[in-house]
Amino acid sequence: MNRKFIFLLSALIILILLPFVAEAVDESYVTSSMSRVLIFAMAAVSLDLIVGYGAMVSFGHAAFVGLGAYVAAILSFHINDGSPVFSFPFSFDGSNNLLLILIVAMLVAAIVAALTGLISLRTHGIHFIMITLAFAQMLYYLFISLDTYGGEDGLLMLGRNQLPFIDTANDTSFYYLCLFFLVVYIVLSRRLVNSQFGRVIKGCKLNEKRMQSLGFNTYWYRLTAYIIAATGAAVAGVLLANKTEYVDPGLFSWHLSGELLVMIILGGLGSIYGAVIGAIVYLLLEQVLSAYTEHWMFYLGPFLIFVVIYARHGIYGILQNKVLNND
Repeated sequence: MNRKFIFLLSALIILILLPFVAEAVDESYVTSSMSRVLIFAMAAVSLDLIVGYGAMVSFGHAAFVGLGAYVAAILSFHINDGSPVFSFPFSFDGSNNLLLILIVAMLVAAIVAALTGLISLRTHGIHFIMITLAFAQMLYYLFISLDTYGGEDGLLMLGRNQLPFIDTANDTSFYYLCLFFLVVYIVLSRRLVNSQFGRVIKGCKLNEKRMQSLGFNTYWYRLTAYIIAATGAAVAGVLLANKTEYVDPGLFSWHLSGELLVMIILGGLGSIYGAVIGAIVYLLLEQVLSAYTEHWMFYLGPFLIFVVIYARHGIYGILQNKVLNND
């Protein structure tokens, strides 16, 4: 077995055993905190699919996290309220079934990503960044104006969505559910980037005109990747809403998109595992530093600058060069 496999297997075993260790040392809050880390790791992986592999730097990726979260909260709201979500052209009632909510969230995110991507992906560079930011801000102000769903104050859920045979209200069960989704998403993402589709996306990053000269319709490839990344972010949003049992328009803000970008830069752009490591490091640093000062971002800044200057491929790049490939 090579070192990379041993490292990944060890990391998975640690994550599996973490709730038992946390309970043994009477620090059960760690399990709940790590659920949040796993959710953001999934959102970071989804962003890295388009930024790290496709050079589509989106400053509006949080919009899809927000859409997923609001789908979960709104469907839950209507099942408790007894009113339909909409009644034309057909009646659609609310639901508390997590599987159904995930499907609806991915569908909504895919539709929004297709509509926004058709416009934004006709541009590149700073123009693409600004258009994705503009679409996210439009959604932000849209949900602020929806007084039915709490407006600026947000919407409180009366409990987590349900799954057969799984007690989602239990923090340990919910942690393992988040871990399951993250592992599945990592496996699917790895297969995607190593497929012909993934090679075309990586080729577009290096030289899009050359890929076009080879006969690939790069616009549709990039749009498909954009939609796939949006659905992954929506799943993370559904899980985040269930974790906090509360949603607010801040989930659409550019601040969250910026945090996700910081995570993938820290971990290493163009690396699925790097995105996960970046999310873990960023959120753990946030928890540790925020315990000592409310200005924790001030101290995180120099660390990020150091990584960007001295570790161009992020933390995972350092691990690969110094440890994992040093047989």
